[in-house]
This record gives sequence, structure tokens and C-alpha cells, in this order.
Amino acid sequence: MRVLRVAHHGVVSAWRERERRLRALGADVRLISAKRWNEGGRDVALEADGDGFVTGAATVGTHPNAFVYDPRPFVRALAERPDVIDLHEEPFSLATAQLLLLRALRRDRTPYVLYSAQNIDKRYSIPFRWFERHALRGAAAAYVCNREAGEILVRKGLAGPARLIPLGVDTSVFAPAAKTDASPRPVIGYVGRLEPYKGVDVLLHAAAERPDWRLEITGDGPQRDELELLSVELGIADRVAFLGFAQGDALAERYRRLDAIAVPSIPWPGWLEQFCRVAVEAMASGVPVVASRSGAIPDVVADAGILVAPSDPEALRAGLDEALEPARRAALRARGLEHAQDFTWEHVAEEQLALYREVAPSRSSGAVRTPHVVAVAYGDPELLDGALETLGPGFAVTIVDNSSSGETRAMAERRGAHYLDPGRNLGFGAGVNVALDSLRERGLDSDDVLLLNPDARISGDAVSSMHRVLHARRSVAAVGATQTDPATGAAVREAWPFPSPLRAWIDALGLGRFDRRKDFAIGSMLLLRSEAIAAIGRFDERFFLYAEEVDWQKRAVDAGWTIAIARVDATHIGAGTGGDGTRREALFFASNEEYQRKHFGAAGWQAFRIAVLLGAGMRGILLPGDRGAEARRRFAIFREGPIAYLRRIS
Repeated sequence: MRVLRVAHHGVVSAWRERERRLRALGADVRLISAKRWNEGGRDVALEADGDGFVTGAATVGTHPNAFVYDPRPFVRALAERPDVIDLHEEPFSLATAQLLLLRALRRDRTPYVLYSAQNIDKRYSIPFRWFERHALRGAAAAYVCNREAGEILVRKGLAGPARLIPLGVDTSVFAPAAKTDASPRPVIGYVGRLEPYKGVDVLLHAAAERPDWRLEITGDGPQRDELELLSVELGIADRVAFLGFAQGDALAERYRRLDAIAVPSIPWPGWLEQFCRVAVEAMASGVPVVASRSGAIPDVVADAGILVAPSDPEALRAGLDEALEPARRAALRARGLEHAQDFTWEHVAEEQLALYREVAPSRSSGAVRTPHVVAVAYGDPELLDGALETLGPGFAVTIVDNSSSGETRAMAERRGAHYLDPGRNLGFGAGVNVALDSLRERGLDSDDVLLLNPDARISGDAVSSMHRVLHARRSVAAVGATQTDPATGAAVREAWPFPSPLRAWIDALGLGRFDRRKDFAIGSMLLLRSEAIAAIGRFDERFFLYAEEVDWQKRAVDAGWTIAIARVDATHIGAGTGGDGTRREALFFASNEEYQRKHFGAAGWQAFRIAVLLGAGMRGILLPGDRGAEARRRFAIFREGPIAYLRRIS
């Protein structure tokens, strides 16, 4: 597998260990890093140190989320056709937007994954908010170093999975010293940037009451002069050493001199500790950790260290006193060494490679395998049985039974289908995701997927025709089918323009019949390309019923894929799965509201809503009989708000 990673922090040799371990596992990794970057409070120049896989790119800008790369190394790397692109920059960053733009300009459809450490749910200013939304829509997956960051990405629209993959530690470098007892004059350490939110002043105040302690401060930053002055004011300058930046073996040796380390981070407006690499390095070095109960620190340290209240010198001092007590120190040292094994680079690389294989499954041969059929069942199993009978033999089938029906299970077993019972009615999109997860677990995620409604009828030969259309061009993400109404034989419209505020106004003005664009295919029988599933991600489970396939196709088109229609003989009853018609109508309109809000924001939704109200209001006045009554009902629903209406009638 060929992987293109972009990460400005790769300028530090020790932080390229992830790539080294990935290459040791057989992945052909290429890394583009900044040529020079400020790390640990000082500028660091890229030195390859024998890493032939790393290429430096000049950068413009110094803020980690507001800089751009020299594009040439990235463009050259894309020409080598990697299997997956790993953008180790925040989704809202200018660098991510730049690199995705370059990918789009080349019409490159390589799946990409994103990284995030942001554990505060922030609404960024324009255009960064737009950058983030676009990046999340097209991402095949994301990986995060703390749980909160993953939850935030999902809330903001990431449809693919968010995997928790920690930062790593090289246990061959960060290893314990031979000594096990504390020094007569304990050495307390701090490693990190010298910034107000890091709480080093809290550590200095704590040390002022312990004249036998010596402090070693590793790192640099804008607060250094202020902290040095504070140590003088507190009368402890003679036992505080500001040692500056260190990395690699020099940093590891500084850890080994310590009897305990303090991580006194402070919750700060707009910032929380996102991982705490220092705690992991210290534990691997056999150094007891005393850290603030803040941000991601408790999850990283767990029970292998002592957690104290932030911004409290007395609490920090008490925690360090406890860590220096001989029996407690021995226990913390042993538990820390054990816990550090969860963060080895070998472990991190294995999880990272598993993610790459998940989003870019390789095909063992050039042959295109028969599509795997996925059906989400609800209600009468005879409908689905009829669909499978028409389809004929030769297809592997997975059935997700949202009604948990014994009859459906029996039918699936008789058909030789793989049966999944989620235990409740998840809705269509979530049901499809259950099937996709199952395919991945069974090693079948390289198969194309035919989504088949129980009330649809299509033959195996027609599906083969759809499959040929799917693979006629590499850019095709999904193929729909021409269909007829089984009762009348009349053609059913199989494709529509994407719903949008503009389209709503076209309809309101009575001009919709002139807009015959085929942006998306209806989902009654929809064939999805496996590579597109990997690149675009799963279905958005916010859509319980209706619009989920529209949303997926919109995300695909936004990412540069195309949608096609195959001319085949197929039929679709339409709402043939039955159920309450009033609730179906409410679900349809509520999904429309969710879709507009997701893709066009609150302002776009209001523009859409006003257009619907105008059109429905005029039709309600002018049209007689059932058509007028239907328009007046739609007006009432949109006046209340479709989502609010659905909640009320439910």
C-alpha cells in the first residue's frame, strides 16, 4: 500500500517514528513535512537523519492552522498515485483546504483521511468554517488522539469513522534509569512550551514551599523571561534550571534524571490539553507523573499517575509529595512502565495501517467481483423475498432486519443470506451502515454494493449491466437504474437535481419542469463503487428515512465523483414497504430540512423554506380539490417546521 502523509510536525526526527514503523509493517509511506517549524519554543530545521521517505516543503505562515505549503512536492507525490492520502493537519486549517484544492484540481479521487486533536467544540470564523465542512464531507475517515475530538468531528458532519489512535512513544529511546529510589534532593521536572496555559508558574509557586526540591525546566517559549523573573521573586532561582529545548536522546536523558514530573496544564479560553505526549514519555522513562485533571490528560494518564486540580499550587505540591514517597513512587513507576506499552509506536502503526486498509481496500486482482447485495428490511418479508427471487442466483446478500422479524430471519436463512438484527428500527441509512460494517468485518469491503429496496424488482442481468456502467469510468461513484411503475408500465423518473434553495425557488415559480438535470439517482436500486464508499464514507445516520442516498451522492459529487444511470428493465412500487403515510410524509419533509441545514446552513434552509411556503401557499389558493388540500397541508408543515412537526406527531 502506498501512503502519502502530510504533517508539518515531521520536521522533528523523533516524531517521524510513526512513518518508520509503518514502513516496517510493509506500507510504502512518503511524508511531506515543513522544512522549518517552531517546536518546543524554537525553530527546528528538517534533517532527514537517514529517512529517505521524508521531503521538506517550504511554508508561508507560522500559525499551525493558518499556513500553506509550497504545493510542488504535494503535486509530484500525487502523480505517483498513492492508495490513500493522510492529511495530518486539522480539518479547518488553511493547509488542509490548500491540499484538498490541489487534489480537486487534478481530479484526483484518492481517498483521504484527516487528523484532529481539537477537543473543544468551536465554531470557526469564515472561511475556516467552510474549509472544515468541505474537508469532513469528503473524508473517508479521521483519526484523533482524544475521545472528545472524534465526537466533535462526527457532530460536525464526518460521515466516515473516527478512530482513536494515540500519539506514540519510542520505548527504545525513552527507557527507565537504573536507579529506583528518589534522590536526597528530589529533582522535579517539567517538559513543554513555556506559555501561560501550561501552568509552569503554578509549579514554581508549589516549589517555593519545598526548599529541598530542585526544578529542571525543559522547553522554551514566550513566557521564559517572565518565569525566570518569577523564580527570582520567589527566592528559588538558585534551584531552578531553565535548560531550553531538547529532543531524542538528549530529552530522554533529561527524563532519566528526574524523580517526578509535573504536568500543570491549565484550562484556558479556547484551549485544553489535547493529548499530553510528555506524560507518556515520562511513564516510559519510569518517572512518576503528577498532572492536572484537565483536557485529555486523565484519559492518557489513567491510574498510572496522580491527578490534581489545575491552577492550585497546594494541590500540585501535595501530589508531588505523594509521588516522592518511596512506596508510592515504586508503585507509580511500575504502573507507568506497564501503561506506556499501550502507546508504543508499534501499536500506533498497527492501528494506523488498519485504518488505511479500511478506507482503501486493495483488490487482489484486476477482475471486478460481483456486487454484494444489501437490503434493509422492515415489515412484510414477502416483498423482499420477491425482490431476491427476481434478482436470481449468483449474488451474495446481506439483510439488515429493522423489524427484528422471525419470518424475515427464516426467509434469509432459506435464501442463504447473511442476516443481521440490529435490535430496533434504525432507519435506512443506519441500517446500510450496519451492513457496511459487517462487510468490513468479514473482509468483503472491496466488493461493490447494490442497495436493493424490498419493493424494487431487477434481474441479475440488469444488475450486470449496471455494473458495467459503474466500471466504464473510474470517476463513477454510483449507478442508478431506469424504472417503470409496475401498475401502469409508465416510466418512473429515476434521477433528479440536487435539492437546494435555488431549486426550491425554481419550483415555487412553476419552472421545475424545465430543470431536467440528473444530479442524483433515486435509491430504490443503487449500485455503489467500493472505492467510493471508502473515499466518501458511510451514510449519514441523521437521516432516518429519505435523503440519505441523496446526501451520500451529494458528498460524492462534491468530492469530484460522478453519478450515472443505466438503461435497464426494472420496476419500483414506491412506498411499497407500507407504514403510516402521514409519518412517511413527515419523515420526508424532516429529512429535507436536515439536508438543507447540513449542506446550505441555517440561512440556506430559511431561503428554501420561504420558497416552499410561497409555492405551497399559492397552490393552496389556486388549485381545487385534493391538489389544493395537499398544498395547504405542506404549507402548514413548513410553517411549523418539518422537524418540529415530525416530533409533534411522533
